[in-house]
Amino acid sequence: MNLTTEIFGDVVVVHAPDDLGAEQAEEFEAFMATIDPRQVVLDLDGTESIDSAGLSSLLDAQAALRTLGGDVKIATTNATNRKILEITGLDEQLEVFAGVIDAVKSFR
Repeated sequence: MNLTTEIFGDVVVVHAPDDLGAEQAEEFEAFMATIDPRQVVLDLDGTESIDSAGLSSLLDAQAALRTLGGDVKIATTNATNRKILEITGLDEQLEVFAGVIDAVKSFR
């Protein structure tokens, strides 16, 4: 999986795929594990669908990055994605921000 990334100092912004589901989850996790520096903002604005495997991959990516001394934070203005994170309770396990800039700044 080759996702678009941007670097802001010590933070990498990863633009998530259009779909984050069972078909993409394993490849997504592998991609996230290769990111350096380990402070990551995952931009979900362009993601149109997330299933349970995709949600699990977010938590797995967070766990892997934390093991390596990093972290992942979520940025999305997409109301559907925010609702999914709220309903599943993942907004309590992952820090969720309204925009990429706020998420990047939170690492400082």
